[in-house]
Amino acid sequence: TETETETGTERGTAMMALSLAPQRTPIPPISCSASAEPPCRWRDPPRGFLTAAAAAARGPRRPVRRTVSAPASRTTTVASLQRVQEEENRSSGTHPNWSEFASRVSGEWDGYGAEFTSKGEPIELPENVVPEAFREWGVQVFDWQIQCPTLAEAGKPSLMYKLIKLLPTVGCEADAATRYSVEERIVGGADDKVFAFAYDQSGSYVAIWAMKEYGEDKLLEVEHCLVDPRNQEVRMRIVQNIRVEKVTLKLQKIKVFSEQWYGPFRNGEQLGGCAIRESGFASTCATEKSEVIGTWQSACVSATFQTGAICELVNGRAQKLIRDLEGLIPLPKQLWCSLGKRGDGETWAEVGWLIDHGRAVTSRCIFLKDGNLKEISIGHEVTILGDV
Repeated sequence: TETETETGTERGTAMMALSLAPQRTPIPPISCSASAEPPCRWRDPPRGFLTAAAAAARGPRRPVRRTVSAPASRTTTVASLQRVQEEENRSSGTHPNWSEFASRVSGEWDGYGAEFTSKGEPIELPENVVPEAFREWGVQVFDWQIQCPTLAEAGKPSLMYKLIKLLPTVGCEADAATRYSVEERIVGGADDKVFAFAYDQSGSYVAIWAMKEYGEDKLLEVEHCLVDPRNQEVRMRIVQNIRVEKVTLKLQKIKVFSEQWYGPFRNGEQLGGCAIRESGFASTCATEKSEVIGTWQSACVSATFQTGAICELVNGRAQKLIRDLEGLIPLPKQLWCSLGKRGDGETWAEVGWLIDHGRAVTSRCIFLKDGNLKEISIGHEVTILGDV
């Protein structure tokens, strides 16, 4: 919902200023112990597809407010309005809906994270970070409590987030929580480190990071961020560490982060502590394979682009997918991931999230035979009964 307020006596001389800050109420603290980018190929999405679901999920809690204030003079107002309009045209012309994406992805995201082997087995935390009490009780610790403060600029395609891991504590010791590590990721600008980035205005995105090179081989991190279509303050981030050996892609390990939105961006200065609504999940039951294999009908948005581009996922299409056990790795939290090769030599890297029986949100990257990226897509899927 957009609300317009106009002050001043001269109509048509007002200066518009957009405010796209999320209208969510943060949880109060609780005390308890620049270079040019390659062009994208754009097409308008089908009417009502995905954006309608995002708008319905958004509801009235995050309105876009337009404030119009009286200018000092007509000349100043017109010039200022022209500058604002030119800036908006430059931004929306190449990256439509980025400002909406920025408002949804920005904020303090807190939760838990864990690492898994290429077979989906949880990896225990290093012994030197686990409190003595856990070792005395024989308790294995697999989960990190994490913070992920994220900030995206509304006026241009630029995003930064930090992955902050906190040392495990015994009981609810929010005040005693200590940072173990801080890792920063940047999209856009002079310090851009992303290999490819695709976004959806709902707040979901896929980022491919080029991490290291081992001789002729290189290591990629494929990060899939999926927002819950039922509640846009809940999301999953699944990271596939993939080693590219010449033209062969091999899965090395998997990282999973279960996060919820706790308030506007504060650069990680406010710890959710006991207010965190998440809990450790690494040792919980994995998704049943029978829930994943079979025939699915997908309505997806996609982007095809050259390396280094930042693209919106807009090219909508419907397709039928058949999933079998090839490369399938069940994970906790109703998640799965897979890495496999198609008959034409192309390789896919996929993750999925069962949000209900027979319903899923998925993300897929397709790589060409030479290892270069071909396409990124995010889909909403339902199973086709009788074809399982």
